[in-house]
Amino acid sequence: MFDFSTPIDRTGTYCTQWDYVEDRFGKAGLLPFTISDMDIAAPQTILDAVTKRMTHPVFGYSRWNHDDFKQSITRWFSKRFNAEFTEEHVVYGPSVIYIISQLIRQWSKPQQGVIIHTPAYDAFEKMISGLERKVVTNQLLRDTSGYSIDWLKFEEQLSNPDNTILLLCSPHNPTGKVWSIEELAYMAELCEKHNVAVISDEIHMDICFKPHTPWQGFGMSDHWALVSSASKSFNIPALNGAYAFIANEEIRNQYLFNLKQVDGLSSPPILGILALMTAYDESEAWLDELVSYVRDNHDYVQQELARELPSIGYQIPDATYLAWIDLSSLAINMDELNNHLIEKYNVAIMQGKTYGEAGQHFVRLNLGCPRSKVEAGVGALVGAIKDLTKSD
Repeated sequence: MFDFSTPIDRTGTYCTQWDYVEDRFGKAGLLPFTISDMDIAAPQTILDAVTKRMTHPVFGYSRWNHDDFKQSITRWFSKRFNAEFTEEHVVYGPSVIYIISQLIRQWSKPQQGVIIHTPAYDAFEKMISGLERKVVTNQLLRDTSGYSIDWLKFEEQLSNPDNTILLLCSPHNPTGKVWSIEELAYMAELCEKHNVAVISDEIHMDICFKPHTPWQGFGMSDHWALVSSASKSFNIPALNGAYAFIANEEIRNQYLFNLKQVDGLSSPPILGILALMTAYDESEAWLDELVSYVRDNHDYVQQELARELPSIGYQIPDATYLAWIDLSSLAINMDELNNHLIEKYNVAIMQGKTYGEAGQHFVRLNLGCPRSKVEAGVGALVGAIKDLTKSD
């Protein structure tokens, strides 16, 4: 019903992934599998809503604090995840990272620790360090069944009074892990026990291949927030906009004060507000097909790697359009692989070390794109690996 397979030329659109790939990889014109947006058109419902608004000639100040915006969000969580949230807890922000950074300022002091599970989205470490907080890494354990928490280490970190926040990524980026209800509840129990606030980044929540459970406190006090956006799921990050459920009234009011009075960001881009409402109110069928298409892309990667490089044993993640590929079995030099992909195959793939030491033997391949591009990327990766291991 929806076309995800026709390639779309994004060059010349000031596109970070395509037009500015040279900034990170040192060479222009590469086929990129890097930035986590998709080479797929946004839903026609959103394009129509934005186009209709563009016919009005006035682009004045707008608002987010109205029932239409907040109810779109709460209805989405109700129908998509069977999760009931309170409208009055909803706040707007220009981005997920902005909201998280504001909450970190409130729930911690400089030099205090923020716990993250690693490997981790690289912006987390940069943000935490930039806020003069300490990055406390809890490295996930990995076996043939997937990733799990080192609970003993985790509670040890929580018990340190200088560590005041758990920054949870749910689903987890880059591993694609979907946390079980039992894992989430135990995290809540331990965080409550040690008086640690929870900020749950759920921007990847909609592209899941198993049920996702939003963070709702799970019996802990109200020192928690869920932060998300429609930007990843519906491929609209350039329109800007995110939101959060902030359970604690004092924290929520202080956030809103900072948003408006300190940072002057309470008037949102109207196209972003309309896009979010249209995504959640009218675009679920498109999303369902996208999830199926992305899962098929993961299946293709698994099948091709099993056929060409069986020692890798690629595991399809629980969620996201990001393939997290473990190359540790090859004992290959990852920098050499990266350079070979660039110089011989003209392909840019994110090195796992971008996400910390725990990712140093991985690559992260963006599968939010037509199958033809996935085929080209996997072919280049296989070719480069074979070139570098053919004498073994």
